[in-house]
Amino acid sequence: MAVEQFVSKTLELLQEEREAEIEEARIWQENVSLKDLQNKGVCLLKLHIGSQSTGLYGRTIVVLEPRKYLGFLFLPSNSFGPGDIVGLYDTGGCTADSQISTGIVTRVSQASVSVAFDDSKDGLSFDTDALYNLLKLANDVTYKRMKNALNALNGYGNGPAGNLINVLFGNSKPSCQSQPSAVEFFNSNLDNSQKEAVTFTLSQRELAVIHGPPGTGKTTTVVEIILQAVKQGQKVLCCAPSNVAVDNLVERLARCKAKVLRLGHPARLLESIQKHSLDAILAQSDNANIIIDIRKDIDKAFMGMKKMREKGERMNFKREIGELRKELKTREATAITQILKSADVVLSTNTGACLDGPLKFLPAEHFDWVVIDECAQALESSCWIALLRARKCILAGDYKQLPPTIKSQKAASKGLSLSLMERLIQMYGDSVVRMLTVQYRMNSAIMEWASKEMYQGRLTAHSSVETHLLKDLPGVGCVEETSTPLLLIDTAGCGLSEMEVTDEQSKGNKGEVDIVELHIKALTEAGLKAKDIAVIAPYNLQVDLLRQKLSARHPDLEIKSVDGFQGREKEAVVLSLVRSNRKGEVGFLAEDRRINVAVTRARRHIAVVCDTQTVQNHAFLKSLISHMTEFGEVRTAFEYIQDIVPQNYTRDHKDTKNNTSANSSSKQRGKDQPPSKAKQGQKKPSGSSSTENIAHAKHSKSGITALTEEEQNKKRDSEIREQVESFLKDLNRTELQFPPSYNSHDRLLVHQIAEELGLVHESKGEGKDRCITVSRPLESTTAEEPKQEETKEEAHEQETVPNPQREPPSQPPLDLKSLHLERMKREQQKREESVQQKKQQNNIPAALSSKKPKSSKGKSRMKAGVCDIAAAAAPEDDFDALIDAVKKAESVCSFVKCKASVLTLGQLCLFCNRQYCLSHHIPEVHGCGDKAKSHARMRISKEGVLYAGSGKKDKSMDPNKKAYLQRKLDSKLKDMASQRKTKKEDSK
Repeated sequence: MAVEQFVSKTLELLQEEREAEIEEARIWQENVSLKDLQNKGVCLLKLHIGSQSTGLYGRTIVVLEPRKYLGFLFLPSNSFGPGDIVGLYDTGGCTADSQISTGIVTRVSQASVSVAFDDSKDGLSFDTDALYNLLKLANDVTYKRMKNALNALNGYGNGPAGNLINVLFGNSKPSCQSQPSAVEFFNSNLDNSQKEAVTFTLSQRELAVIHGPPGTGKTTTVVEIILQAVKQGQKVLCCAPSNVAVDNLVERLARCKAKVLRLGHPARLLESIQKHSLDAILAQSDNANIIIDIRKDIDKAFMGMKKMREKGERMNFKREIGELRKELKTREATAITQILKSADVVLSTNTGACLDGPLKFLPAEHFDWVVIDECAQALESSCWIALLRARKCILAGDYKQLPPTIKSQKAASKGLSLSLMERLIQMYGDSVVRMLTVQYRMNSAIMEWASKEMYQGRLTAHSSVETHLLKDLPGVGCVEETSTPLLLIDTAGCGLSEMEVTDEQSKGNKGEVDIVELHIKALTEAGLKAKDIAVIAPYNLQVDLLRQKLSARHPDLEIKSVDGFQGREKEAVVLSLVRSNRKGEVGFLAEDRRINVAVTRARRHIAVVCDTQTVQNHAFLKSLISHMTEFGEVRTAFEYIQDIVPQNYTRDHKDTKNNTSANSSSKQRGKDQPPSKAKQGQKKPSGSSSTENIAHAKHSKSGITALTEEEQNKKRDSEIREQVESFLKDLNRTELQFPPSYNSHDRLLVHQIAEELGLVHESKGEGKDRCITVSRPLESTTAEEPKQEETKEEAHEQETVPNPQREPPSQPPLDLKSLHLERMKREQQKREESVQQKKQQNNIPAALSSKKPKSSKGKSRMKAGVCDIAAAAAPEDDFDALIDAVKKAESVCSFVKCKASVLTLGQLCLFCNRQYCLSHHIPEVHGCGDKAKSHARMRISKEGVLYAGSGKKDKSMDPNKKAYLQRKLDSKLKDMASQRKTKKEDSK
């Protein structure tokens, strides 16, 4: 590829990307209100200044807080973070006219946000009584620096990077040293693949690529390479696309006693490494005392300017502040060159290595090597900012993880998303690449899927992490959740469909949020700390829903999008895939690298909550589900259904007809679940034997083993079924309780059998005390004779209808949703039969009517209403007779024994919508007491009064606000008094 062609094409794509970013910002500012921007997390409204100081090496630090005097103690949910560029505006809006200044966020807490401001043209002054808006801004500095670097590449002459440019564009092949010297490693714990990567890198003349999959010690290898280069007397410029990645390298190199210098705005750096920043070293230089004095003078000038009321005096102070700042910069500039030359390793972000930054003080040939970490996550044009300064480059990263974020899909499809690392691997193949193959993060069961699908099966787990589980951590108990590395919670057939917000592209799933909450509860109750858990979702809307549900209860719990968690790791990761729809659409979950990143963040435990029917439509996601089903534990969301009410799950009996096709497809889903349940029903291996069993299951799965599992499943099913059937025959027993020792597979069998036989099944207790209780339906306990007849009918049905659980293993068993719908259908038929029996009893002569109270004892206190009469009417009934029955039902009190007329005087119940006489209109009398209580509780919690007129809202003023207003009034009165005195003196 010609350099000119690459530069012209890339400049065009960068322009498209910039225009897309500007257009998005314009649409937001024009079409979205400030309140909506605050809801999106990119704007904070009506903040006041809590404090102001000069810090961070001459910059003004302003702490902005919500209006605490009005009761706003915390900032609204937002996406502000250290390093963000923000604009400060007055309350007139967030337009260019109302902008006061731009700054960089240094710190964000729940109660405040700190912003560092550089000096403006007229100096900075803030009114402590005024209110301000804070808005995230798009950064055009990065675009300008990349554009300048590409133009410099296009016209590059005979500089140090001449040979490197030819190699990177394929004009000449990479070369190596003829006699590589023996390497004495600083880190003796490097594995063979890491040592090979270091040796290979040192032997190359122009180019080396280090491919580091998740957890393989890529940073450790890069640090070793840099130390070896420094040992050889080389000067190294080390870059990465993000500040976090650069700070990580600074920390590691500083521990090894290397002379490091970190470039960049101090507000963007971690506190632990700020002492290595250019500003900090400048503060400790020979000019330090003078710099401190100048800073004090600036603070004094600020205080004096605040006290001055006249414009002329304020202008004098502003002029003085400007002169002091100039002197401060001059003193700093004299020391920069010396500090830069004395450092062995200079570190910055890709864009921080630009020519208009501190590096302009160094000659073009100063650096020998350029190291770019996380190269696969950086735009190639940003890499060229640093690459033009050296003769050799080392690229490290993983191109199997997420590419750089690009707003313009058009530009991305044309090649802007192709990283320099990926392009070079496509050009030269393995000749310039060394891959790290031993990973030190994940349990082998988690690693094997990523290794097989993304890394040609070349990864191996180090012995220190191969079998580690959550239960091995200090203070963590041994329960089911902490004893398995892989957990799949399947919501297929449970009605937990995704939600969609019309105004946004993002999606959410409230049912999955509830399940995640329960799983986090189980982990924390087992002793795992919330700070060791990460909750990841691919959609921002789902992230917001999870934060609303979990952040208050677990403040240390990290909840982020997949993109925001790249490069991180946690002991346990809970992944919510969100998508659940009839069309089987997975959206941008189809990006393989995104799922690879999400799964490989976990060290000891990964829990995936998803609808397998939806996500299995994508081949890559299907491979993940298959792996977790084969080697992990599988649960259905119905195991959590006792604790949650699915938002989109309906118990309407009409669904039994409409969902015939859905039931048939859910049967297919059920086919994948029992095998995994069989695995978890057995004792789980621990220690080193678990990996042997996993490997055995993976490589040597014989027919005899599979047959043994099926026989065990069949035997266990028949044992539980016998217990339930013997309970059905024994009419003296009201409930059957299964012991807590049952595992999750046995509990699932109990739920399935109870659903099939139409019994009530409920999970009680938590943790180790969790057990299942089975009892007869409520209707069957009200009348003895109908119960016996129904039991005979069910027994007859069981003899005639083939049982799906007793069929050969080749046929798929019914899933819980279809069993539930069948049960609801049976209950509907029973209710219809009982309504017809009531109608027949109404037509019995008066001589036999005296027996009726005995059979209806304990039932509802209300007569059959209009709806019940219409529902009980057979098709052949006389329509006129039906109308007469309805009129009669409406004309008398609905209480069962009352015959009082309500045509002239009656009371309508708000809860059952029926007419009652004045004797029976109270809800507690006619049977609506529970509804009345819940309505009263809701009203009390909402309005704060027991009943209308029982109390008044507290309208007294907040004492903090009252004190604030009093202070403001006193200061105004003082000002007015001083003005009056001045006028009197003038008149004299």
